[in-house]
Amino acid sequence: MNIGIDAHAIGARQGGNETYIKNLILALAAIDRENRYTIYLANAEAAGYWSRFFAESHPNFQVRRLPPPTPLIKVPMALAIELRMRPVDVLHVQYTAPPFCPVPVVATIHDLAFEHLPETFTRRGSFQLKLTVRRTARKAARIVTVSEYSRQDIIRTYNLDPEKVIVTWNGVGEGFSPEPSSPGEADGIRSRFVITGDYILAVGSLQPRKNLVRLIRAYARLRDENPDFRPKLVIVGRKLWLASEIFAEASRRQWSEDVILTGYVSDEDLPKLYRAAIAFVYPSIFEGFGLPPLEAMACGTPVIAGNTSSLPEVTGDAAILIDPYDEDALARELLRIVNQPDLRDRMRRCGIEQARKFTWRDAAEKTLQIYKDINRQ
Repeated sequence: MNIGIDAHAIGARQGGNETYIKNLILALAAIDRENRYTIYLANAEAAGYWSRFFAESHPNFQVRRLPPPTPLIKVPMALAIELRMRPVDVLHVQYTAPPFCPVPVVATIHDLAFEHLPETFTRRGSFQLKLTVRRTARKAARIVTVSEYSRQDIIRTYNLDPEKVIVTWNGVGEGFSPEPSSPGEADGIRSRFVITGDYILAVGSLQPRKNLVRLIRAYARLRDENPDFRPKLVIVGRKLWLASEIFAEASRRQWSEDVILTGYVSDEDLPKLYRAAIAFVYPSIFEGFGLPPLEAMACGTPVIAGNTSSLPEVTGDAAILIDPYDEDALARELLRIVNQPDLRDRMRRCGIEQARKFTWRDAAEKTLQIYKDINRQ
C-alpha cells in the first residue's frame, strides 16, 4: 500500500497542526517498514531535511515537494494534480482535501472552532474553513479526530455516520519530560529569553480563541492587588490573526515589562521553558485536544486550564480547571498555585502520570489500522 500524507504544515510554524503531523509521521516511520509513504511538503528547508532523514533510515518513505500555500489554496490544487500523475492508495490530510481528489481520503479534523466561534477567526478564514471542511468531512472515507469531545461535535454538526469518525489521541513527544537536559538548564533558558525570577507560562498561537487578553487582565489584577506577587507572565506563540488586542492589553498595563511575549519558540527550547516555569496556564475557550497542557504536565509543571470543550477530557484530575470567561477565578487560582508549594508538588506528580497515558505510537498504530481498513474496502 502506498500512503500519501499532506504535511505542508511542517515548516510553516502552524502550532498544533505542525506538531501533530510531524509526530505522526515519525511514529509511523518507527512502526511500519512494510507500506510505502509519500510525504507532501511545501517548505524547501523541511523537504530537504526530511528527504535526508528518510534516505538514511526509512527507505519506504519518500518526499514530494509541492508549491507553498497561497491565498488561492495552491497546495490543495497542486496536490490534486500530483495525485492524478502519481496516484496513491489513500491520502491523509488535515481539515481540507484537494478538490476532485482521485483517491480515498482520511481527514484529520482537530476541532470545529470555526463553526462555533467564527468571531475568533477572520471573516475570510471562517468562510473558507466552513466551505472546505464541510465538503471534506462529507466526502472523506474516514475522519480522524483527537478527542471524544471533537468526535461527538463533528458527528452532530455535520450529521455524519458515527462509525466514520474515529478518535486517535495526540501524544507527548519524548523531549517533554520532567528531567532537565543539563544542571543549568533553568538558568540558561531564563537568560536566553531575558526572564528574571519565577514566571507563569502560557503557550498557544496569538489569536482570540486562546483567551490571552483575559489572562493578561487577570495577571495585572494580581500585580495591582498583591504587592508580594512577583512572577513574570511569559506567553509563547506565533502571532496569527486578530492579535492586536493582545499586544494592546499587554502594553497598557502598569506591569507591562513583566508580560513577555516570546513569539515562536523552537522544539528544543519549549520543554525547557515548561520545566523552568512555576506554573502553566491555558485559559483557552475552545480546543479539540489542547497539547500544551499535556506537554506541561509531562514536564512536571502544574497546570491551570479552561473547563470547556475537550480540556477536562485530556487533563483528567491532574489540572485545576476554571471557567475561561471568569477573570476573578483565573486570578484566584493563579495566586493559589503560586503561593502553595505543596499543591504544586501534588499536581506535578498527578500531571506526569496523566501525560503517560498519551503516546504518538498509539496514535500511529490506530491511524495505520484506518489506512488498512480503507485499502481493504
